[in-house]
Amino acid sequence: MTQPAPSAQHNGPDKGALAGPSDAPPSKTGGGRPALGLRLDVRILSLLGVLAALILVGGITEPDSFLDTGNLQLILTQASVIGVVTVGMTFVIISGGIDLSVGAMVALASVWATTLATQEYGFAGIAFTAVVVGLAAGLVNGVLIAYGGMVPFIATLAMLASARGLALQITDGKTQIVTVDSVLNLGLPDSYFLGIPPLVIMFAAVTVIGWLVLNRTTFGRRTVAVGGNAEAARLAGIDVRRQRLYLYLLSGLCCGIAAFMLIVLAGSGQNTNGNLYELDAIAAAIIGGTLLSGGRGTIVGSVLGVLIFTTITNIFALNNLQSDVQQIAKGAIIVAAVLVQRRTLRGGET
Repeated sequence: MTQPAPSAQHNGPDKGALAGPSDAPPSKTGGGRPALGLRLDVRILSLLGVLAALILVGGITEPDSFLDTGNLQLILTQASVIGVVTVGMTFVIISGGIDLSVGAMVALASVWATTLATQEYGFAGIAFTAVVVGLAAGLVNGVLIAYGGMVPFIATLAMLASARGLALQITDGKTQIVTVDSVLNLGLPDSYFLGIPPLVIMFAAVTVIGWLVLNRTTFGRRTVAVGGNAEAARLAGIDVRRQRLYLYLLSGLCCGIAAFMLIVLAGSGQNTNGNLYELDAIAAAIIGGTLLSGGRGTIVGSVLGVLIFTTITNIFALNNLQSDVQQIAKGAIIVAAVLVQRRTLRGGET
């Protein structure tokens, strides 16, 4: 009798498809996992070194202003909003996708949550509406991409235009002022816990949860598998379409949370909120080590990328440097990060 052929669940590619975020193809010496772990550690240490250097520069150029406790709190608070968006973006990019609509979703959620009708329900109404609108927009993206077969670039680009247009229609181009004291009080120093702003605590909580989900759950392993090789992931029994739907829902959820944080920070809702957040989030994820092609990325690296960009902006503002110089500096950092990333990948292949 002939032996039955091995099932798809036991083929070689499946093992790689279920690999975790720190897994890698074996090297010539059989030490693929330690080698990649070492490269990731070096990247994180490098990002920490860049951040430390920026803090040193800020302390030297504007010692009284930059190192002031209020300014450091401001840096962390400003990083919190885009940081939450970046956590969701990191998951999407690791899966091999992209989300160009995050900024527009933040704007839509913020204006929908600050209408007069919504504010009548107080704190809970504003927070709930922001999160639900973000989830709804993420759901549309996920359905179009996962089940509609649309390319992520096109689907999220369409959402970007639609969400911006709807946000403009809701506000009629006007700023919607928040009058709910319990929301506004979250942005006041009296609400700080041990000197830490509530928004920073929210950002830290999202970061920790994101790290745990990516590195310690089946959902995280499936995300990496889909980004590394979608076909191998499918053969391993992963429902790739459903996983992608969940990932865009996660991105929408992060945008909803960020929208609420922005409402607290600005005390208003505007159709211009979240402008260029998509570029900032993608850039932060890239310099943090997330591959645009998918299959690899770290939450810690993305968060460090956000802190680096926010610190640069703060230093430039304190030194009265023009915004165009800031953009040039950010662009140079992105190019350098991508070049280092390519060099690292080539080194791992040899």
